[in-house]
Amino acid sequence: MLSLSKKTDYALLALSHLSRTDEGRAVNTKEIAEQYAIPLELLAKILQRLARAKLIVSTSGPTGGYRLARGAESISVGSVVEAIDGAPAITQCMKSGQSACGQHDRCTVRLPLARINARILQMLELISIAEISRDEAPDADIAFRLYPAHDADRKELNAIS
Repeated sequence: MLSLSKKTDYALLALSHLSRTDEGRAVNTKEIAEQYAIPLELLAKILQRLARAKLIVSTSGPTGGYRLARGAESISVGSVVEAIDGAPAITQCMKSGQSACGQHDRCTVRLPLARINARILQMLELISIAEISRDEAPDADIAFRLYPAHDADRKELNAIS
């Protein structure tokens, strides 16, 4: 099952919080940790990773804290996932390389799965922090606009909603 790690979930919560903060105001780690019941030390490490990835900036001092490095609309969910967990991969061989797979020479699904993985990465790059921070649901139709052949999937998704 493809899923985001808890660290990535926390990173997205923190970035969403920062995107809704008054422009120019730095938010300290404690404020975010308390708002979302995230362990303070874990959040501090996550925010450091986001700062190293240049998604947020850190300022020190009594009014210091973290701010978005650029507009929330230009920070993709994909960049957050990569900063926290590395590039997403739906199979172990895509994450660790071909040498880790005993089936590499016989594998008949590697290329189709690589295409699926590429589409997932593309979707993650298309969804911004601004989009997930709004009160409404993200634009689920974006996948169907990119891949119109999956209209049956759209009908099934609408039936569930």
